[in-house]
Amino acid sequence: MSTIRLLACDLDGTLIGDDYTISPRVREALQAARAQGVHVTLATGRSFPSTLPFARTLQIRTPLICYQGGLIQHPLSGEVLYRATMDRAIAEEAIALAHERDWHLVLYVGEELYLEGFRWPLDFYNNLLGTRLRPVKDLRTALTEDPVKFLFVAEEPQADEIERVLRQRFDQRIVIVRSHRLFVEGNPPGVSKGAALARLAALLKVPQEAVMAIGDQENDVTMLRWAGVGVAMENASPEAKAAADWIAPPLEADGVAVAVERFVLRSP
Repeated sequence: MSTIRLLACDLDGTLIGDDYTISPRVREALQAARAQGVHVTLATGRSFPSTLPFARTLQIRTPLICYQGGLIQHPLSGEVLYRATMDRAIAEEAIALAHERDWHLVLYVGEELYLEGFRWPLDFYNNLLGTRLRPVKDLRTALTEDPVKFLFVAEEPQADEIERVLRQRFDQRIVIVRSHRLFVEGNPPGVSKGAALARLAALLKVPQEAVMAIGDQENDVTMLRWAGVGVAMENASPEAKAAADWIAPPLEADGVAVAVERFVLRSP
């Protein structure tokens, strides 16, 4: 029997690649882990509606970690176990900055994603962010309640510039994280995948040393460090690799399955 009792996997770059499918070997490994009594969940920056189809594919019954840890929600009952939001005034500053610099901003309010028009093909947004897109003339009109988070979308090196500016302006008031080479996010204070994983483990009464996390980007660093076993993909960022206890093969080589077989299923 595995000593791992809770397994949290990132989605993009870890479980899924550009075709947004989960390989048969990975599905089988996660199913085998569940059959051993391991709680399997997803930990992602995606919204709950965007995460749910992948959870259903994997037949996950453990609460999901979404919005970089800003939401813990049950995939079957829909029960919200934890939710964090940021002050509207912070979002208003981000909107003003986007207008001033002509930066592309996506605002998450409730389960809706608001943006002032599209700068990429619609499939780009649907595949990476979800389908609940709400174009508006002015993002300030979307602030009917405190938002969940905001996200700037830009090609490198503009994304690097956005990250630098956001850290200078907001870093002490909210959490700035690079979740994708094209995405720079602002999240509520204290929100991280690591904090959410610790919260979920406590709810499930699983000790830290019995938790395993797998990821590939800077936004996964906190959960890789917190988990008893932190695994970074071979295709991971340098920050994620530095935080990990073990480096798995890349996504294309079913790295998640290899890690699960090694640490959970104890295959040779």
